Amino acid sequence: GRLVNELTRNDFRVFEDGAIQPLSDLALRQVPVDVVLMVDASSSVANNLDDFRRAAQDFAARLEAEDRISLIKFDDRIELLQDWTKSRFQLQRALNRIEPGMFTRFNDALQLAAKEQFGPVTKSRRAVIVLSDGIDNGQGTTSLETALTSLIRAQVAVYIVANTEISRAAKRAELDTLLGGTESSIKFNQVNIDRLRLGLKVLDQSEENLAQLAKMTGGRLYKPLTFDALESTYAEVADELRHQYALYFRPLNKTRDGSFRRVRIETANPAFYPQTRVGYFAPKS
Repeated sequence: GRLVNELTRNDFRVFEDGAIQPLSDLALRQVPVDVVLMVDASSSVANNLDDFRRAAQDFAARLEAEDRISLIKFDDRIELLQDWTKSRFQLQRALNRIEPGMFTRFNDALQLAAKEQFGPVTKSRRAVIVLSDGIDNGQGTTSLETALTSLIRAQVAVYIVANTEISRAAKRAELDTLLGGTESSIKFNQVNIDRLRLGLKVLDQSEENLAQLAKMTGGRLYKPLTFDALESTYAEVADELRHQYALYFRPLNKTRDGSFRRVRIETANPAFYPQTRVGYFAPKS
């Protein structure tokens, strides 16, 4: 959706654990951004890494001079190819070091980004932008729930550029071809037919998980139909990251017990949809 930039404090209501909170201030401002670019270099993306490189370079060019960026590649291994930098030249060199792999340790990669790349909370907006189908190979040590909790603790918004629609179209085309054959050929290809049907179900489940991950962290899920659309998708993310409403309130619950506080934001105009994290963890004494 389009950013609405004329709202005032009276247009918002903030609830914490169901209780309305007094708003102390609101601002629409540009803020520095710390972004981890993550790319799934497994077989599902490997043939299109050049498209990602171009999109990533264009994305970095749209950021401001004070914004920082880092790069993580993951497949069966997770590699920090570039630590935090403001240099677009260093990022370009790191992008050229991406090599394709096989399987996908998606959850472990998110956990590493949350725990290792983001330290104490700062005034910068924090984001992870990941290109992946989100299908974890199950060989790692981290569950998606654990990674999500770490991302919320670190106050990181996750923007997912999912190649699920691209993979789905390819699998459906292959499945339609096999099912369009003769009865004997269908019987002969039954193993491949079952594999494709299972693959489609896995994609559906992965999309549900990715949508939940983006929603709970205040990010977004993008599903481009072709890899040619990556540049425009990353450009849209770059513009959104540079603009945000900052809502300030002092929680009525003063208990410093480290518990999770669920936050909900409503707007006076029901046509407007606020995009925000699902909550935060209270400090602990």
